[in-house]
Amino acid sequence: MLKFENVSKVYNNGFQAVKSVNLEILKGEFVVLIGPSGSGKTTTMKMINRLAPHTSGTIFVDGKDIRSLNLVELRRNIGYVIQQAGLFPHYTIEKNIAVVPKLKGWNASKVKQRVHELLKLVGLDPEVYANRYPKQLSGGQQQRVGVARALAADPDIILMDEPFGALDPITREQLQAELIKLQRKLKKTIVFVTHDMDEALKLGDRIAIMKDGELLQFDTPEKLLHEPAHGFVEEFIGKHRMIQNPELMPITDVLTDKTYTSHPERSPERALAYMRKHKINSLVIVDENEAFIGMISAYDLIAKIGKVSTIEEIVLSDHVYLREDATAKDAIATMPEASLGIIPVLDSEDKVLGLVTRGTLLTALSSQWVETEEKA
Repeated sequence: MLKFENVSKVYNNGFQAVKSVNLEILKGEFVVLIGPSGSGKTTTMKMINRLAPHTSGTIFVDGKDIRSLNLVELRRNIGYVIQQAGLFPHYTIEKNIAVVPKLKGWNASKVKQRVHELLKLVGLDPEVYANRYPKQLSGGQQQRVGVARALAADPDIILMDEPFGALDPITREQLQAELIKLQRKLKKTIVFVTHDMDEALKLGDRIAIMKDGELLQFDTPEKLLHEPAHGFVEEFIGKHRMIQNPELMPITDVLTDKTYTSHPERSPERALAYMRKHKINSLVIVDENEAFIGMISAYDLIAKIGKVSTIEEIVLSDHVYLREDATAKDAIATMPEASLGIIPVLDSEDKVLGLVTRGTLLTALSSQWVETEEKA
């Protein structure tokens, strides 16, 4: 799908932002570019749609040199999401999403159908939001529209430049979870730039770590943690971390520190206020005996406020779970089935002992930080 061969970027002042990068991104793969400020990660991403034309080397999209492609068509066929959405303030949400399809000559009926389809896909009711303006939406809602706009013409490739960086922690975690679900459904090729290692570990199928314009390592999260190929990679991820055998690790070593629960008779408004207070994006629903019933997300609550009177009406009662005698290996196998990216762990009486997320799984599989005796 995407291939870099000895790609470099040198600016007019002589500064070399990217130095002979070689990497290949597979179709349908979620790749994260990460590194410190000035590492060349954003420039590398922008070279894909020629927002930052490369100086030397070759970039291929579906086997074609991007320099041989019409620039306008190249950009129209690649979705692009930036921080704070970048929506046109004087356009309605519908017009913002419709920009590229209209430029590609779609008829009005097809454009409207696509806009409404995408708003539903990102969790926004088109009857409510299509005719609003960006200033009438929250930051999280604007980012959802930004993702919808990037998907409007059904591109195979999506570029995302720190799209969640300016959002509050709850909204950010919520959109990360929604992006994972969206990617599982659509299987787009995504190149995602971030400076947050936790975000990279949560989202990426593979992660490219860059420093001073060089690509130091391009691997899965597990491989990066287990076999860092460079001293900087080891420092950047966490010095002296070491993957343990998941078959031997009890599931109880992989749990979150605290679990937030609710009874099903709670109203969506009260449940959402509770979640915002504790800065969480999901709730475990339990009965009067504290036995597990199911899960609910902040996204579902927001979507259903005013439509249901209690959260019992929208709880995910068929949500996957594990028992306390499971292992970390079981959690790894089960995680793809967890719609919210969360697995409750239950005891013999169905009471919730804790939750497993991809982040807690990777953290628990790694040894804790080891303090060095000498300080720089």
